[in-house]
Amino acid sequence: MNIRFTLILLCLVVTTFTKAEITLPKIFSNEMVLQRESNVLLYGWADPNEEFTIYTSWNDETVQVKAGNDAKWEITVKTPEAGGPFKISFTGKNNEITLQDVLIGEVWLCSGQSNMEWSANSKIANRDFEVENANYPNIRLFTVAKRTADYPQEDTAGSWTSCSSETMQDFSAVAYFFARKLQKEMNIPIGLIDNAWGASSAEVWTPESVFKAHPELVEAHKKLEPNKWVTVQKSSLFNGMVAPLTKFKIGGAIYYQGEANTPNAESYQELFTNMITSWRKEWKDDFPFYYVQIAPFKYDQEFAGGIVRDQQRRTLALEDTGMAMTSDICTTEDIHPLNKQDVGLRLANIALKNHYGLLANTEVYGPLYESFEVDGNQLKVKFTHADGLYNKGKKITLFEVSNAAGEWFAAKAKLKNGEVLLTSSEVKKPTGVRYAWRSTDIATLFNKAGLPASTFTSK
Repeated sequence: MNIRFTLILLCLVVTTFTKAEITLPKIFSNEMVLQRESNVLLYGWADPNEEFTIYTSWNDETVQVKAGNDAKWEITVKTPEAGGPFKISFTGKNNEITLQDVLIGEVWLCSGQSNMEWSANSKIANRDFEVENANYPNIRLFTVAKRTADYPQEDTAGSWTSCSSETMQDFSAVAYFFARKLQKEMNIPIGLIDNAWGASSAEVWTPESVFKAHPELVEAHKKLEPNKWVTVQKSSLFNGMVAPLTKFKIGGAIYYQGEANTPNAESYQELFTNMITSWRKEWKDDFPFYYVQIAPFKYDQEFAGGIVRDQQRRTLALEDTGMAMTSDICTTEDIHPLNKQDVGLRLANIALKNHYGLLANTEVYGPLYESFEVDGNQLKVKFTHADGLYNKGKKITLFEVSNAAGEWFAAKAKLKNGEVLLTSSEVKKPTGVRYAWRSTDIATLFNKAGLPASTFTSK
């Protein structure tokens, strides 16, 4: 009986090996978008040491591929300028896979927490009109299944689909509006990979290597409390939802997150900067990374929201990053502002100007703090992106100045020659300035492009 069982088991093993087939990661499917004019990696699994062919229709070429003895294979192919549809065929000894309706264009990763995950079906402004008019067959959508993992994974669940009134409804609204603007200006296919998860902190999107190199971030992470929507375990979403994508060539990333990091707001710039840098290292590509500054909201902590906004502003020091301000398109009563159209538009404008070299005469940022100087009891604040600086309302509020002891006091403000002049009867020798520092402070200072000034502190 034991001998018979052993023989049956051996037969099953042999059968399994002889029927091994070419297998692709889920990110490769019909209707996908590949990054244009790039060296794109195709990869997957097959029989150990199996030799097979890959055909790409855009150049009418067939290449030979051989899997390793670990059953893995990969090959780099060159993609042409934007266009399609094309097909890719994988032909092995046991199976053939043909990917149809493949487009070549720009691929963007869209990550973060609930404001990035938020879809039309979650409720957005002008929802019915937007859904009805969401037929863009050259925008392709891929939603990464929500998965956590203790170690970096090689594959994820999901599939590509064309953007339509039906498919757009459950996809990231911010990402959709971002892509719609890109396509309008560039008239090329756009691929969106949505791997957002509501209530997630930046720690869960950051690989373990960052925490090994920065133990202070491990301590800061301890300030986060568990929530009922998503794990707070460090690196768990990076392992399950980012790592499986790092071989897939992308053009850039957009990101909307930060609300979940108000409990450890002071460490956000360090964490966020290292997260972005680590992603670029994993992709082996310093791709552009554009993000949304969180909107004012009634958090439990009086200043936590302002601190995160300033920490996000400071992250702009990292090369090839950009930040969309949102304090003018929100309400402090709702952590999920319904105007996702302008958020996507502002991100797209940043990408179009900074990455694609378009919209040369368009201002894409609100006023950003540059410096201050003290003249007696007066403090003068300079901004960049401040052409046509003006204030909505009769009085300029939300500015504060500090004294030598580090105490803060409300300041009287006036505009002069594109700068803000500040005084306070309680501070004879000001040592610093901050603006819109409370969690609920909604900026009233704008440039002529109609974009709001960012929260900041000079300290």
